[in-house]
Amino acid sequence: MKINVCSETKILRMKGEGVNTAFLNCVELLKENNDVEVFVNNEGVGDIMHSHTYGPYFFLRGLRYRGKKIHTVHVIPDSIKGSIPASNLLMPLVKWYFKKVFSYADVCIAISPMVEKAIKDLGAKTTIVRLHNPLLLDNWKRNAELRKKGREILGLKEGDFCVLGVGQLEGRKGCDDFIDIGKKIPKAQFRWIGGRPFGAITEGILKLEGQIKGAPTNIKFAGMFPLSEMPSIYAAGDLFLFPSYQENCPLAPVEAAASGMPVIYRNLLEYELLYKNEYLKADDNEEFANHVMRLMSNPEEYEKGLEISKKLISQFEKNEIRKQLIGLYTRLNGFETQIQKLQYAS
Repeated sequence: MKINVCSETKILRMKGEGVNTAFLNCVELLKENNDVEVFVNNEGVGDIMHSHTYGPYFFLRGLRYRGKKIHTVHVIPDSIKGSIPASNLLMPLVKWYFKKVFSYADVCIAISPMVEKAIKDLGAKTTIVRLHNPLLLDNWKRNAELRKKGREILGLKEGDFCVLGVGQLEGRKGCDDFIDIGKKIPKAQFRWIGGRPFGAITEGILKLEGQIKGAPTNIKFAGMFPLSEMPSIYAAGDLFLFPSYQENCPLAPVEAAASGMPVIYRNLLEYELLYKNEYLKADDNEEFANHVMRLMSNPEEYEKGLEISKKLISQFEKNEIRKQLIGLYTRLNGFETQIQKLQYAS
């Protein structure tokens, strides 16, 4: 069986995007065994098309795959809130477009319960399969060499306690909250990794850039790094903050957890529905700061945080997710009439 995995992030060279990471993870995961042949974008024609993006290339490439188009839904209408200006005014158009995208796919993979709900709420005519983003655990294991390299890149001294944040520079990701939390804890070094996917039209970017320039010296925004450098960057950190206001099945916090760090999330309904195991969470910046100071000062609490991270990532075990994905391909390729049987429980 031949699988054509597609993503416009590769064509547009959007290397710092979580969607691009998920796409690359999918390709790597499928290539681990010899049970399927994988073509990326226009490298060849497959039996099944599996797209991770939703632009013109998705529609054009899909013309070859009548009845055999899969789309992994990484982005929903709510994802544009806090990302681009006038998102509320654009929302009717955004919802119309995403309904077209989801309906064009024969099967939509919902990476979280909230994504599944969003697809249903739009009234898209598609079959929905629940399947998480896989975590390629071996890619993120830290060692002394990676940690040394990462801390040199981020300008950290021996003994510095480093609090990491990873995400696009936009309001939705909570960058301004990261700065505020860092101001409350001058004894820790705060480093944010990420760029501006929407460039100058990113909502609130001028205000955010002003906050970045005025931030204390313990807070630095290091820019974007290629995926190959991220194991070193994660290894440099001691604690991971994820103050984002909207997510679906985010990769950065589970990658951080896999690298060996406690992770503190914003308390969102999305995570309550998504995660089967315990996770550290905060309702506001004061609570984020209290968590950080507690983990910094108490070795026992820090160890508990590490154990929570270990249990959290067990939900995203790649082999089980791969097994379900191959099953999905096989059934769709076999023209099974009752495609509703493809539903998986999360």
